[in-house]
Amino acid sequence: METKIIYFVHGTTSDNIEGKCSGWNQVELTDLGKERAIKLGQIRKDTHFDVIFTSDLIRAIDSANLAFPNVNHIQDKRLRECNYGDLDGKDKKLVVYEDHIDIPFPNGESLKDVEKRIINFIEFIKENYSGKTIGIVAHRAPQLAFEVLTKNLTWNEAIKNDWRNTKSWQPGWEYII
Repeated sequence: METKIIYFVHGTTSDNIEGKCSGWNQVELTDLGKERAIKLGQIRKDTHFDVIFTSDLIRAIDSANLAFPNVNHIQDKRLRECNYGDLDGKDKKLVVYEDHIDIPFPNGESLKDVEKRIINFIEFIKENYSGKTIGIVAHRAPQLAFEVLTKNLTWNEAIKNDWRNTKSWQPGWEYII
Protein backbone atom coordinates (compact mmCIF):
# COMPACT_ATOMS: atom_id res chain seq x y z
CA MET A 1 0.00 0.00 0.00
CA GLU A 2 1.35 3.43 -0.95
CA THR A 3 2.20 5.99 1.68
CA LYS A 4 2.20 9.68 0.80
CA ILE A 5 4.87 11.89 2.28
CA ILE A 6 4.56 15.65 2.05
CA TYR A 7 7.92 17.23 2.79
CA PHE A 8 8.29 20.76 4.13
CA VAL A 9 11.44 22.70 4.90
CA HIS A 10 11.82 24.60 8.14
CA GLY A 11 11.33 28.37 8.29
CA THR A 12 14.04 30.98 7.88
CA THR A 13 16.77 31.14 10.54
CA SER A 14 19.40 33.78 11.26
CA ASP A 15 21.97 31.42 9.69
CA ASN A 16 19.89 31.34 6.49
CA ILE A 17 19.84 35.14 6.38
CA GLU A 18 23.59 35.34 7.06
CA GLY A 19 24.43 32.77 4.36
CA LYS A 20 25.54 30.08 6.80
CA CYS A 21 24.83 26.34 6.86
CA SER A 22 23.67 25.36 10.36
CA GLY A 23 24.17 21.62 10.08
CA TRP A 24 23.58 20.12 13.52
CA ASN A 25 23.76 23.48 15.31
CA GLN A 26 20.61 24.48 17.15
CA VAL A 27 19.52 27.68 15.42
CA GLU A 28 16.14 29.29 16.07
CA LEU A 29 13.67 30.74 13.61
CA THR A 30 13.66 34.44 12.87
CA ASP A 31 10.42 36.42 13.03
CA LEU A 32 10.20 35.97 9.25
CA GLY A 33 10.69 32.22 9.68
CA LYS A 34 7.88 32.08 12.23
CA GLU A 35 5.61 34.15 9.98
CA ARG A 36 6.30 31.88 7.00
CA ALA A 37 5.66 28.73 9.05
CA ILE A 38 2.27 30.08 10.15
CA LYS A 39 1.46 31.01 6.54
CA LEU A 40 2.44 27.50 5.39
CA GLY A 41 -0.06 26.06 7.86
CA GLN A 42 -2.75 28.35 6.47
CA ILE A 43 -1.94 27.30 2.90
CA ARG A 44 -2.08 23.58 3.84
CA LYS A 45 -4.99 23.81 6.31
CA ASP A 46 -7.15 21.44 4.25
CA THR A 47 -4.50 18.71 4.00
CA HIS A 48 -5.12 15.78 6.35
CA PHE A 49 -1.97 14.43 7.99
CA ASP A 50 -1.97 11.27 10.07
CA VAL A 51 1.25 12.44 11.72
CA ILE A 52 3.99 15.03 11.27
CA PHE A 53 7.62 13.97 11.68
CA THR A 54 10.34 16.52 12.35
CA SER A 55 14.03 16.33 12.95
CA ASP A 56 15.10 16.92 16.53
CA LEU A 57 16.58 20.32 15.63
CA ILE A 58 14.69 23.30 17.05
CA ARG A 59 14.17 25.06 13.71
CA ALA A 60 12.22 22.09 12.35
CA ILE A 61 10.32 21.48 15.60
CA ASP A 62 9.24 25.12 15.89
CA SER A 63 8.26 25.29 12.21
CA ALA A 64 6.03 22.22 12.61
CA ASN A 65 4.48 23.53 15.82
CA LEU A 66 3.61 26.83 14.16
CA ALA A 67 2.42 25.38 10.85
CA PHE A 68 0.58 22.30 12.11
CA PRO A 69 -0.34 22.81 15.78
CA ASN A 70 -3.26 20.37 15.76
CA VAL A 71 -1.43 17.32 14.37
CA ASN A 72 0.58 14.80 16.39
CA HIS A 73 4.33 15.53 15.98
CA ILE A 74 7.13 13.01 16.39
CA GLN A 75 10.79 14.05 16.51
CA ASP A 76 13.17 11.75 14.69
CA LYS A 77 16.92 12.36 14.60
CA ARG A 78 17.20 10.46 11.30
CA LEU A 79 15.65 13.56 9.70
CA ARG A 80 18.46 15.85 10.89
CA GLU A 81 20.38 18.00 8.45
CA CYS A 82 23.71 16.67 7.25
CA ASN A 83 26.39 16.95 9.92
CA TYR A 84 28.87 19.34 8.34
CA GLY A 85 31.24 18.73 11.25
CA ASP A 86 33.84 21.49 11.38
CA LEU A 87 31.71 23.47 8.90
CA ASP A 88 28.50 23.56 10.99
CA GLY A 89 27.49 27.21 11.17
CA LYS A 90 30.05 28.31 8.59
CA ASP A 91 29.58 30.17 5.31
CA LYS A 92 27.46 28.16 2.87
CA LYS A 93 30.09 28.65 0.15
CA LEU A 94 32.31 26.27 2.14
CA VAL A 95 29.62 23.55 2.24
CA VAL A 96 29.92 22.02 -1.23
CA TYR A 97 27.54 19.08 -1.48
CA GLU A 98 29.07 17.76 -4.70
CA ASP A 99 32.37 17.21 -2.89
CA HIS A 100 30.77 15.27 -0.04
CA ILE A 101 28.48 12.73 -1.63
CA ASP A 102 30.79 9.87 -0.61
CA ILE A 103 33.44 11.72 1.40
CA PRO A 104 32.35 13.01 4.82
CA PHE A 105 32.64 16.66 5.72
CA PRO A 106 35.61 17.16 8.09
CA ASN A 107 34.53 15.50 11.38
CA GLY A 108 31.02 15.17 9.94
CA GLU A 109 29.14 12.90 7.57
CA SER A 110 28.64 12.45 3.84
CA LEU A 111 25.41 12.72 1.86
CA LYS A 112 25.49 8.92 1.53
CA ASP A 113 25.39 8.79 5.35
CA VAL A 114 22.25 10.96 5.25
CA GLU A 115 20.83 8.63 2.58
CA LYS A 116 21.36 5.63 4.91
CA ARG A 117 19.44 7.44 7.66
CA ILE A 118 16.57 8.16 5.24
CA ILE A 119 16.50 4.57 3.97
CA ASN A 120 16.11 3.45 7.59
CA PHE A 121 13.39 6.07 8.16
CA ILE A 122 11.49 5.00 5.01
CA GLU A 123 11.56 1.34 6.13
CA PHE A 124 10.15 2.45 9.50
CA ILE A 125 7.37 4.40 7.74
CA LYS A 126 6.51 1.43 5.51
CA GLU A 127 6.24 -0.86 8.54
CA ASN A 128 4.28 1.51 10.77
CA TYR A 129 2.38 4.02 8.59
CA SER A 130 1.49 2.15 5.40
CA GLY A 131 -1.31 3.85 3.49
CA LYS A 132 -1.14 7.03 5.58
CA THR A 133 -0.37 10.64 4.76
CA ILE A 134 2.79 11.73 6.54
CA GLY A 135 4.11 15.26 6.86
CA ILE A 136 7.82 15.87 7.36
CA VAL A 137 9.37 19.16 8.44
CA ALA A 138 13.12 18.95 8.07
CA HIS A 139 16.15 20.11 6.07
CA ARG A 140 17.96 20.18 2.73
CA ALA A 141 20.06 16.99 2.77
CA PRO A 142 17.22 14.71 3.92
CA GLN A 143 14.97 16.18 1.23
CA LEU A 144 17.60 15.53 -1.42
CA ALA A 145 17.89 11.97 -0.11
CA PHE A 146 14.12 11.57 -0.69
CA GLU A 147 14.66 12.87 -4.23
CA VAL A 148 17.43 10.30 -4.78
CA LEU A 149 15.49 7.41 -3.25
CA THR A 150 12.01 8.02 -4.66
CA LYS A 151 12.81 9.47 -8.08
CA ASN A 152 15.84 7.34 -8.99
CA LEU A 153 18.07 10.38 -9.31
CA THR A 154 21.79 10.44 -8.71
CA TRP A 155 23.03 12.71 -5.95
CA ASN A 156 24.53 15.03 -8.56
CA GLU A 157 21.16 15.26 -10.35
CA ALA A 158 19.30 15.93 -7.10
CA ILE A 159 21.78 18.65 -6.13
CA LYS A 160 21.64 20.25 -9.59
CA ASN A 161 17.82 20.22 -9.63
CA ASP A 162 17.44 21.43 -6.03
CA TRP A 163 14.69 24.05 -5.79
CA ARG A 164 16.99 26.17 -3.62
CA ASN A 165 19.14 26.88 -6.69
CA THR A 166 16.25 28.59 -8.46
CA LYS A 167 14.49 29.90 -5.33
CA SER A 168 11.37 27.95 -6.42
CA TRP A 169 9.96 27.20 -2.97
CA GLN A 170 6.58 25.55 -2.80
CA PRO A 171 4.27 24.62 0.08
CA GLY A 172 5.32 20.98 0.19
CA TRP A 173 6.90 18.32 -2.03
CA GLU A 174 5.14 14.98 -2.41
CA TYR A 175 6.86 11.61 -2.36
CA ILE A 176 5.23 8.19 -2.61
CA ILE A 177 6.81 5.22 -0.89
